[in-house]
Amino acid sequence: MSRAQVIRPAGAGHETLYVLLVSALIVLLAAGVVALRGEREDEQAIERHQLDARRDLTAAEQGLYTDLRVAFDEIQMLREEHQAAPGVQALAEDGLPPFVDDAGSQSRGNHQWTWLQAGAYLGRSQAQDIAGSLLLILPAGNDGQPDIWLRRDSSHMPPDDLGQAALIAAGWRQVVSHYDAGVTREHRH
Repeated sequence: MSRAQVIRPAGAGHETLYVLLVSALIVLLAAGVVALRGEREDEQAIERHQLDARRDLTAAEQGLYTDLRVAFDEIQMLREEHQAAPGVQALAEDGLPPFVDDAGSQSRGNHQWTWLQAGAYLGRSQAQDIAGSLLLILPAGNDGQPDIWLRRDSSHMPPDDLGQAALIAAGWRQVVSHYDAGVTREHRH
C-alpha cells in the first residue's frame, strides 16, 4: 500500500512579513545611527557690528569683497618682498582689482582708493546706492588675515583709529565669512 502525503507549500505571506520586518528594522537602526552620529552644522551667529559676506552684501559689494581677499595675497607677497605695503598706484599699475580703474570698478561704485599710513587701504565709494565704502586693514605681521570693513553712508572721512571699537563707533561694519551648509545668497525682505 502506498501512501501519498500531501505537503502544502508554505504561505508567501509569512515570508513577506519577515522580510518587511527585517527591512524596517534595518531602516530604523540606520536612522538611529545617523541621528546620533550625524554632525549638524548650524549657521554661525554674527555680531551686530558685522555683516555676512554672503547674505548682507549687495552683488557689487560681494565682488569687491572677493577682489580684496584675492588682492590681499598679492599685497602680502609684495609687502614681504619690499618690506613695505605697496601703494595704491603700484597696485593699479599691476592691474590688480579693485584698485585698477576700469569698467568693472566703475560699475561697482567707482571707488577711489587711498593708502592710510596706519596700515589700511580705504576705498571711498562714488556711488553709495551701488556699494558702500570699504576698508582693508592689513595684519601687523605677514602671517595674519585681513580685516575688511564696510560703511554705506556718504561720509568720506577716513577713520582716525583702526581699532575695532573706534570703527564700530564711527559707523563701520566688519565683513565676515562663515561657511555653512546654507545657501550662497539669501534675500532678506
